[in-house]
Amino acid sequence: MKEEKKPYFPMFVDLSEKNVVVVGAGTIAKRRIRSLIEFTNHLSVIAPEVNNELLELETAGKIEIRRKNYDREDLYDADLVIAATNDHQLNNDIYSFCKCMGILVNVCSDKNKCDFYFPGLARHENVVVGVTASGSDHKKARAVVEKIRTIL
Repeated sequence: MKEEKKPYFPMFVDLSEKNVVVVGAGTIAKRRIRSLIEFTNHLSVIAPEVNNELLELETAGKIEIRRKNYDREDLYDADLVIAATNDHQLNNDIYSFCKCMGILVNVCSDKNKCDFYFPGLARHENVVVGVTASGSDHKKARAVVEKIRTIL
């Protein structure tokens, strides 16, 4: 008997004092960083090179950039990790390390290696609404987020 796939549970977490680490600085990493900077005071990006957008966020004091290649030591004090490199082997290493250390991880290139997912966000002041279609219909979820933003 095949088990019915359950929808994702919406859970809100206080990340304000949690150490969030993003490994990578490409398009997907920047999208995750843009989402996260509104919710944590401790966001580190690990990448040998970054673009101007991330440099501006660093100058504004919103993120810390460690201009280097990833090393497992970079995650020792992490509470939440985003593996967003274009190297699948490196992302798998990050995932394995986080699982061993009990650190929540999201591997952007593999939804099967995620302890959590990013919802579509609608925010107005302290009201935050997260929307997901549990990985099945991103266009529908995006349309719902836009409607909610209009209402807010």
